[in-house]
Amino acid sequence: MNEVEREGAAAAAAKPPAPAPRGRLLPAMASGWRWLPLSVVVVLLDRVVKLWIGHHFAPLERLRVSPVLDIILTYNTGAAFSFLADASGWQRWVFILLALAVSAALLVWMRRLDARIHGLLACGLALIVGGALGNMIDRLATGRVVDFIHVHWGTHYFPAFNVADSAITVGAALLLLDAWQEGRRARAPSR
Repeated sequence: MNEVEREGAAAAAAKPPAPAPRGRLLPAMASGWRWLPLSVVVVLLDRVVKLWIGHHFAPLERLRVSPVLDIILTYNTGAAFSFLADASGWQRWVFILLALAVSAALLVWMRRLDARIHGLLACGLALIVGGALGNMIDRLATGRVVDFIHVHWGTHYFPAFNVADSAITVGAALLLLDAWQEGRRARAPSR
């Protein structure tokens, strides 16, 4: 190999790999699927904590952790803020199908993301998938979601929630943060 070939090879090695052409998939571990272990951790942690709470607490039994936080075993047959909790039971299957559809769509989106460029977005999506599947498992198993984290301030109470709900909330916040950062990058002057 002569000097020119060596310099060309060194320059090619120094370049970052080009992103996948539009519509083509990256290798799984280079895509947003790199974050799927986080989804698995969320599902497992959610399951373990819910099973522990269900084994050690009676319904509505309360443990005061701090002046603003209680652990209390409650069940929710509805969605966030008990939306549709009083429906006749059809909502269980709607929420299961919704969780499956949203998770499938997010998995497709994650597969198309370059993890090096869109790590924050992929992390947020992985948290949402883990949370959606965690609550879906409850609905499949018992028709209701176990909630146990109860935050309050004086006489003002926030509805009880769980690990899966927390993952969904943090994931949504990461999506908003990623969108804000993308907007700032788009407005930044090119150099």
